[in-house]
Amino acid sequence: MPDDPKIIVDDDWKRQAKAEKAKLAEAEQAKAAAAASKAAAAPGATPGSPAGAPAPDPDDPANYKVDFNELLRLLGTQALMYMGQFPDPQTGKAIIALDAAKVHIDMLGVLEDKTKGNLTDEEQQSLEGLLGELRMVFVEISRGVAKAMQEGRIGPRGEIRSPGGAMGGPAGPAMPGAGSGAML
Repeated sequence: MPDDPKIIVDDDWKRQAKAEKAKLAEAEQAKAAAAASKAAAAPGATPGSPAGAPAPDPDDPANYKVDFNELLRLLGTQALMYMGQFPDPQTGKAIIALDAAKVHIDMLGVLEDKTKGNLTDEEQQSLEGLLGELRMVFVEISRGVAKAMQEGRIGPRGEIRSPGGAMGGPAGPAMPGAGSGAML
């Protein structure tokens, strides 16, 4: 058909990707070499460490330890945030989006099922404890939201209808697209 769009295949993309990758690798090597020479000359270098390098900075993302407990912490924090337990960092207001909280709790449940028998005792206890706590908070918040909706303080789309907020806190606009969500 004459109106069909032409598909142009760029065969050169692999070469460009390799060139970009090589450029990034060179930049990383230069950065690492500069950091190594700076560390060797650093006055606060720790003796006994390689090339007298300074003690690792715990706030540096490169020293961040990623493990199973960090994954639990990440998913748990997200679930709590969507249950209004932490304020939104951009607005400073609490968000209640129970559907999003449930997704994070369900992901932890999937982790529990899929890792059964493969976790250390500590990891298993952490996961079970976190899931139990999150499920209790979810039920509590769900009941509070249901009560607020029944009393007319929250509308069917999550909009807050009373000046005192949905659950007695400061009022805020509804969170668009959150399903059963509201900002408090």
